Amino acid sequence: MGIRLGCIADDFTGATDLANNLVRAGMRVVQLIDTPPDHDAQAADADAVVIALKSRTVPAADAVAAALRALARLRSMGAEQIYFKYCSTFDSTPAGNIGPVTEALMDALGTDFTVATPAFPDNGRTVFKGHLFVGDVLLGDSGMRHHPLTPMTDSNLVSVLGAQTTRAVGLVDHTVVADGPAAIRSRVDALRADGFGIAVVDAVSNDDLVRLGAAVQGFPLVTAGSGLAIGLPSNWGFRPSRAAAQLPPSAGHRAIVSGSVSVTTNRQVLQYLRGGGPAFSVDPLRVAAGEDVVGQALAFAESHLDDGPVLVYSTESADTVRTVQGRLGAAEAGELVERTLARVAQGLVERGVRRLVVAGGETSGAVVQSLGITGLRIGPQIDPGVPWCAAPLPGGDTLHITLKSGNFGGPDFFTSSFALLDQEAA
Repeated sequence: MGIRLGCIADDFTGATDLANNLVRAGMRVVQLIDTPPDHDAQAADADAVVIALKSRTVPAADAVAAALRALARLRSMGAEQIYFKYCSTFDSTPAGNIGPVTEALMDALGTDFTVATPAFPDNGRTVFKGHLFVGDVLLGDSGMRHHPLTPMTDSNLVSVLGAQTTRAVGLVDHTVVADGPAAIRSRVDALRADGFGIAVVDAVSNDDLVRLGAAVQGFPLVTAGSGLAIGLPSNWGFRPSRAAAQLPPSAGHRAIVSGSVSVTTNRQVLQYLRGGGPAFSVDPLRVAAGEDVVGQALAFAESHLDDGPVLVYSTESADTVRTVQGRLGAAEAGELVERTLARVAQGLVERGVRRLVVAGGETSGAVVQSLGITGLRIGPQIDPGVPWCAAPLPGGDTLHITLKSGNFGGPDFFTSSFALLDQEAA
């Protein structure tokens, strides 16, 4: 039997965020890193497969090509429905990549209509009258307006997505959603008859997402943040089960690698530092000047691993980030930090780290690739949208790793994540 749900995520943390919600709803989930040659063996007992791409900020044509490659793999596994997952803050530019990828998947699947909603109420992401809120503020008034690669200044998702697509974008508003799956389908039929190809769907609660999940049963393609995942597994009869989240026992040194510049991650780093944990700050300007910052970070970490967890971070305020970008260039500064932290993570694992927290979507992608990880078994949730995962290492060891979106997690995430592993082992 093939897999029920095949998912394509545009970054690595988003993939685990989605997989986490599916596991909580009772599905056994494997996350693949791009499309490894051994994908069939890794996904042999999975109900859903999530393919993690690093395509959020690449040129739109490259993102489309990667998504179509992932789609072909998922269809070869027998996926009954395809889920394109993007960030709950709808990270994109007027050129894409959410719109172009959505349209390419629609064309490949031969469908003339799909839905779009980044809503994830558990993490404060809600959509009302087509406008995306981050907590109590509109997206355009949130910290996302300062994002170095995808600044989000327009909160109206109908207009944001409409600028990226050739298809007309409509709205299924909260009054329709509140009336249930039949009302949602009726509104979809009306939009389709009027020539619309995509509908932004309001959702201000988990109940809204459950109603939407039932309404899109049988759709060839859905697009959303990770929130819609809570409403889909029941379409195949799955129910929440602790067994779906079981991982092998954990052991080994603990470490944290953080490259996110989000407000949330800055708070988490500050909380950790206030607690007196050992930490090494990576300065991109020193890296650019040719200093052996990786060697310095690993020497520091090695002297503290027995007392861990150890934090290696390049997480700064928006003003500091702009200063560094002004000196090095935005793309160059980001890639420099990613490469540096990926080499640090590789060195940490070589030194016996077997429990690793990684913060930041781009950083997570670079770390996973540097470690040669091709697949992850999804385990228990730490905070909404962030699970522990297990990956096999050469030689038979298991690496427990969590890939945290910059915007997710509570203030004490860096310590509470390891406490959960200890609790699971007890």
